[in-house]
Amino acid sequence: MASVPNEIDNTWNRPGERAPLITGGHDFTSLTDVACGPAETYRPPRAWYIAFTISVVLLAILGASIGYLIINGVGVWGVNNPTGWGFAIINFVFWVGIGHAGTLISAILFLFRQKWRTSINRFAEAMTIFAVMCAGIFPGIHVGRIWVTYWMGPLPNQMAMWPNFRSPLLWDVFAVGTYATVSLLFWYVGMIPDLATFRDRSKNKIRRFIYGLFAMGWTGSSRHWHRFERAYLILAALATPLVLSVHSVVSFDFAVSQLPGWHTTIFPPYFVAGAIFGGFAMVVTLALPAREMFGLKNIITLRHLENCCKIILLTGTIVGYAYLMEFFISWYGGNQYESFIFRARALGPYAWAYWTMITCNVLAPQLFWFKWCRTNLWVMFIVVMMVNVGMWFERFVIVVTSLSQDFLPSSWHYYVPTAIDWLTLAGSFGLFFTMFLLFCRFLPMVAMAEVKTVMPHADAHAHVPASRSFDYNPDDFEPEQEQK
Repeated sequence: MASVPNEIDNTWNRPGERAPLITGGHDFTSLTDVACGPAETYRPPRAWYIAFTISVVLLAILGASIGYLIINGVGVWGVNNPTGWGFAIINFVFWVGIGHAGTLISAILFLFRQKWRTSINRFAEAMTIFAVMCAGIFPGIHVGRIWVTYWMGPLPNQMAMWPNFRSPLLWDVFAVGTYATVSLLFWYVGMIPDLATFRDRSKNKIRRFIYGLFAMGWTGSSRHWHRFERAYLILAALATPLVLSVHSVVSFDFAVSQLPGWHTTIFPPYFVAGAIFGGFAMVVTLALPAREMFGLKNIITLRHLENCCKIILLTGTIVGYAYLMEFFISWYGGNQYESFIFRARALGPYAWAYWTMITCNVLAPQLFWFKWCRTNLWVMFIVVMMVNVGMWFERFVIVVTSLSQDFLPSSWHYYVPTAIDWLTLAGSFGLFFTMFLLFCRFLPMVAMAEVKTVMPHADAHAHVPASRSFDYNPDDFEPEQEQK
């Protein structure tokens, strides 16, 4: 008896064969209907309203917290002497890391022609944009005088103060700014064919005008597809080195200093692996409720989620190896200050944060060695939530432990975050989820044009004109035919 995909849990019942990427018996038309459904429906699911209300409340808390900070100064935070960096830098590094998975899925997996990325790359790219938005808030408010944040940029000013180009904090401005620009362009260019689909299906004149404006006159001609593929490939090539460079530059904020626990060459690859680790955990965190809320179980299947879990397992193991090597190098280097800091991390006043990090980032992902854990949605959700918590605590451990116990014991001070610190952190999640929920509601959450190329129907329609396929040779078409 032939086995078929199960439409309830997307499991594949044929041993020895991989499950299809798209289940449920979809053809091109039905897939378009499902993918366009969230934006075309008059009323989204009740769960969307609940999630959006909570997110907007948290966003209002963020605005209130920043307003209170501007009025009263950075003294409302828990920063002290010597812990001059607190939640602001922790949150900045955390949110920059979250955005890495989107670029990895979109650019690197695209260049390697990994077909399974097509169902999840669009909202992973959106996640990147919104995470960078959240990250950009914290350097601006951390300077204290928020009205002169333009001093962080390489701009001359009336006081003849020029930025110090030897400072890694200025390198962050270039690295994160470039990353945000390329990621935004990559996200937008990839949406153009789908925005044209939204335009053509819109029944409201206002929506048709707005979608048409951003679709830039897309008609689906062979020339349009040729230009689109060329631009998409170039942006993917530009975005690929950014995956390695951006968080490496962010790690230089710590690595080029002389503080024990920071002054180490392992930070760039360690930060990159941790960023991909935490970013994929956030992708799964968003994918699980989104596929339930908008009926995308047959498009974002267990095969996609299981592949993400495998990458989480791999990068989590790399992160665990980096944790171990830090202790080994502190012993092997023979530096007494370095050795003291790492012993204090595991056994000192912040041991609770360190072992929370180890539990969430090293031990929890090991469950993904077992297939039943990689295919159980509840186990998957619990593990990725633990990873999200663990990656935030990783940044907390790095920033706070080295600062609170420096070279002079008489200046040691225990860092205690205030309510404003916690509210600002919660508010940043409000901004992130508000933007993501609006994206799910009004923009194409699934890359329809790319998903259709990995469906079985694509092979059956190999004879259709090149405007329906990503793989075509523009020389096959005569100019006269294209003009017609």
